[in-house]
Amino acid sequence: MASFHGNQTTSSTTTLTHSPIYHSIILAGPRLKPLQQIHARIIITGLGRTRSLITKLLSFAYAAASPISYTRSLFFSIPKPDTFLFHSLITLTSKFSFPQESLLYYRRMLLANISSSNYTFSAVIKSSADLMAFSIGETIHCHVYICGYGLDAYVQAALVSFYAKSGRVMIARKVFDKMPDKTVVAWNSMISGYEQNGFGKEAIELFYLMQDLGVKPDSSTFVSLLSACAQVGAIGLGCWVHEYIARNCFDLNVVLGTALMNMYSRCGNVSKAREVFDSVEEKNIVAWTAMISGYGMHGHGSQAIELFNEMSFDGPRPNNVTFVAILSACAHAGLVDEGRQIFTTMKQEYGLVPSVEHQVCMVDMLGRAGHLNEAYQFVKNISPKEPAPAVWTAMLGACKMHKNFDLGVEVAEHLLSIEPENPGHYVMLSNIYALAGRMDRVEKVRNIMIRNRLKKEVGYSTIDVDHKVYLFSMGDKSHPKTNQIYLYLDELMSRCREAGYIPASESVMHEVEEEEREYALRYHSEKLAIAFGLLKTGPGVAIRIVKNLRMCEDCHTAIKYISIIANREINVRDRLRFHHFKDGSCSCQDYW
Repeated sequence: MASFHGNQTTSSTTTLTHSPIYHSIILAGPRLKPLQQIHARIIITGLGRTRSLITKLLSFAYAAASPISYTRSLFFSIPKPDTFLFHSLITLTSKFSFPQESLLYYRRMLLANISSSNYTFSAVIKSSADLMAFSIGETIHCHVYICGYGLDAYVQAALVSFYAKSGRVMIARKVFDKMPDKTVVAWNSMISGYEQNGFGKEAIELFYLMQDLGVKPDSSTFVSLLSACAQVGAIGLGCWVHEYIARNCFDLNVVLGTALMNMYSRCGNVSKAREVFDSVEEKNIVAWTAMISGYGMHGHGSQAIELFNEMSFDGPRPNNVTFVAILSACAHAGLVDEGRQIFTTMKQEYGLVPSVEHQVCMVDMLGRAGHLNEAYQFVKNISPKEPAPAVWTAMLGACKMHKNFDLGVEVAEHLLSIEPENPGHYVMLSNIYALAGRMDRVEKVRNIMIRNRLKKEVGYSTIDVDHKVYLFSMGDKSHPKTNQIYLYLDELMSRCREAGYIPASESVMHEVEEEEREYALRYHSEKLAIAFGLLKTGPGVAIRIVKNLRMCEDCHTAIKYISIIANREINVRDRLRFHHFKDGSCSCQDYW
């Protein structure tokens, strides 16, 4: 083949550049020569405006993540881009994560009066979602109907995903329900949309509908479904998925394997999560971090550190998320010295700058262990920016835990000055005032909340019984078996009191009478879910509950007694960690 240097005759150049070999060079360009060198050769040979060559060159430019300025110059070198070029570029830019470019080409295509196809609509809808450009996406939705693609399966699946990513799950479901022919991609988009927006129960119900209609799931279905199972604690369905994967010889790749690990960890079976971790051949940083996090949320700090050390020695390089997981594990297990060392290692050996999440972990770790002065000094030394509200919240939690009311009030009042619209801060401040006996301040804080129409986040608990998820909230009477559940819970709590349980009435509002406080405590969502679980399952079956908020002190104490009286193991996952109750004790050793 002729050299890129030296003189060439016009005829030989023309023969060369029009040959299949020359086009092969373009197809393999990034593997043979830099793209710019090939581009220069095209220009030298007089083919700089050949549409097919420039289209191929642009394809590889986006695949190789070339600078935007370069790819745009390539595009603008074509005098009259045609339909194929526009469609190709819009699809390519969306595929290779250049959403702004995708929308730019779409706009220029409209200006050129060139019609869209179902593939271009799918691509630009995806790009709108990636950019969170929701108004643009809605406009494109209008274009879809104008151009007659309102019932196209590919476009509708993209619209379902778009509306789900924008948080408008009900609209996504309306689009989904109107689809005459739902592909597995459309089902996956809707299930994923529910799961990503916190509607795990609805995601599971939709999967059951998918099964009833005979639609065969794929790996993507199971990744989203397992995440939904993890969200609501549906370990029964999660185990069924695992068996289905094995029975149907699915490839246990790192994505599916990590979803399985996460499901088992968040549903209370960390040993099974480790089995899955060990069975995944190609482990990436996400898999390692997920397993470390799983150990951490169960209070297995030593195992988390052991795995972290193994990863540091023979695995991928730990990143910011990995260090959040290991520092959190140290915090939950009370491994203060180890946590301090890991934090230093993160900065000095790995050159990582501590983020808000790392700072929260450190304050949480020091605060839980009773090192309030060190934790407070850590917060004060954060620079150059003001510590984030989450850091101050961790400090406030430590003050409440160790009953340092003076410092707690100072921290809470500072929190309110920087985040006055967060009702959780008012609730915490009110509780600290109450525990300190400053009832006049309690009343004042409550009145501020009422005046500003601030409401505490509603707590709820879910329980999985016979592959069905049930949800309970405090004082909930929506269940068909409400009378039976309440009668059983009343009997259970009476037996707990006989065994020595004393309600922690300071856990609820202090302006009500003692009898009313005890009533409010008795029907917390986790107690209702546990009572239902005990009624619906046989002897020896472990009860697994998921709580969306941190479990209160009274429920933590009561469940210890329930585990003795009912002779059951009870696992509760709250917002912070796992609690495994058995024979009157908790795995957290009251360190939570």
